Amino acid sequence: MHNCIFCKILTGEIPTLKVYEDTHAIAFLDVNPVSKGHTLVIPKTHYETLSLMPETEFLSYMATVHKVVKGLMKYTDGVNVLQNNGKDAGQLVPHVHFHIIPRRPGDGLKIGEWHVHHDPDLDKVQMVIKSLLKE
Repeated sequence: MHNCIFCKILTGEIPTLKVYEDTHAIAFLDVNPVSKGHTLVIPKTHYETLSLMPETEFLSYMATVHKVVKGLMKYTDGVNVLQNNGKDAGQLVPHVHFHIIPRRPGDGLKIGEWHVHHDPDLDKVQMVIKSLLKE
């Protein structure tokens, strides 16, 4: 295990309010929630970003995320599913995790608020990304 806070949760060194667990991942309530029921889903194997996870583990992990989303959709009528990958994207804990954030009418949360930037070079960006995806 690594020395990150989520690995410490996995070993039981840090207590948590677990809501679900399977062989691949655990889900627990965020101790600093942005809404009632804000849940984190983490894989049991330490990976800093999704891109570092082997595909088979990613698929198993996503099945757990899906199960938690379905459960929280029974808790409220909407959820945001948020995942930051890397420091530049705002990832604070270097262990893959998804935030499943229950939403309610008038809750005032502004998740994913961004300003559109028109890019005249979209065709060039497309070519670069397409070539990277061939690797």
